[in-house]
Amino acid sequence: MEIHFSPEQLAFRDEVREFLKNNLPEDIAAKVKLGKHMAKEDHERWQKILSKQGWYAPGWPVEHGGTDWGPIEKHIFDEESAAAGAPRLVPFGVNMVAPVIIKFGTEEQKQKYLPRILDGTDWWCQGYSEPGAGSDLASLKTRAVRDGDHYIVNGQKTWTTLGQHANWIFCLVRTDPEAQQQRGISFLLIDMATPGITVRPIITLDGDHEVNEVFFDDVKVPVENLVGEENKGWTCAKYLLTHERTGLAGIGASKAAMRHLKRVASKQMKNGKPLIEDTLFRTQIAEVEMQLMAAEMSTLRIVAAASEGGVPGAESSILKVQGTEIRQAITNLLRKALGVYALPFLPEEMEYGYEGEVLVGDYAASLASSYFNMRKLSIFGGSNEIQKNIVSKMILEL
Repeated sequence: MEIHFSPEQLAFRDEVREFLKNNLPEDIAAKVKLGKHMAKEDHERWQKILSKQGWYAPGWPVEHGGTDWGPIEKHIFDEESAAAGAPRLVPFGVNMVAPVIIKFGTEEQKQKYLPRILDGTDWWCQGYSEPGAGSDLASLKTRAVRDGDHYIVNGQKTWTTLGQHANWIFCLVRTDPEAQQQRGISFLLIDMATPGITVRPIITLDGDHEVNEVFFDDVKVPVENLVGEENKGWTCAKYLLTHERTGLAGIGASKAAMRHLKRVASKQMKNGKPLIEDTLFRTQIAEVEMQLMAAEMSTLRIVAAASEGGVPGAESSILKVQGTEIRQAITNLLRKALGVYALPFLPEEMEYGYEGEVLVGDYAASLASSYFNMRKLSIFGGSNEIQKNIVSKMILEL
């Protein structure tokens, strides 16, 4: 296996860097680097720029608007984007439901939904988790009862990220309550404008409105919105989660965060010297950086195998555990580096263009929010404890 970039891949990296230098809006990059809130319009503007270049959906087949990139090129693009301050793509449409539609959907579904994801017409959200059905997703209770040409959906989804912006939601619903848990689940595409849908905000510990509750009360969904076979939606769910967990490794984002940590540590003083020269703190940084290097090598091995026709399986769980724990560790070290400056922040400081008094300095203003937000990483997408169980059963055969 070759894990070093070829001359062609290095040339591609230079092309990506040049594109980002010339096309990434400065205000969007500034928001990302300073940890400011991203508006819906910011995400849509960056999506349009990528779509115009033909780079918005690199994981799709070329005939549907994707690229001819292999896994290595996609890895390079993600890493360079994070380094430049490009926002993380909202994944629910382009990287989550679209692969499911491409793999399991009908030709009519592909023709209807994929172009609307590509041009930004539709904003998708994910209807998986429920109260009492998070990591144990197969215990979900939202019901869909067949009534002629429609399903009647009743139930509740929670932790629905950016659902306040979405006009479509893909949902796991129970269509056969008598079957074994995984065998009685179906995968539905639901228009958020359908009567009977209510979205309620959940304000998280960092003060942000990122997630929501979504309620379904006698919601009529056309049978043609079923993806795959009825009662076999768990196959779609597993396929989607494999894509999601691989993406949660976030190697590029972690490397950018590590560079930021080192910059902060070089400015903060301890006993008259920069904190980065403190032996104990340098050791802590080195330990996390070695873990990050190992995670990057694991990622490269997996994408190299994928480039030769392999399909990530339980390995995606390893990446999810490694990647999320590393990102939390980096944020924790940044909290230590900032000391008392990590505590307070003004909500107004989180808005780009704020010109009032900066309470703790630009490089620290968003840390409290970011620190709390990062606590969720080891829980969503399947808790890390569940991922370790998957690794023990599927890889270690324990």
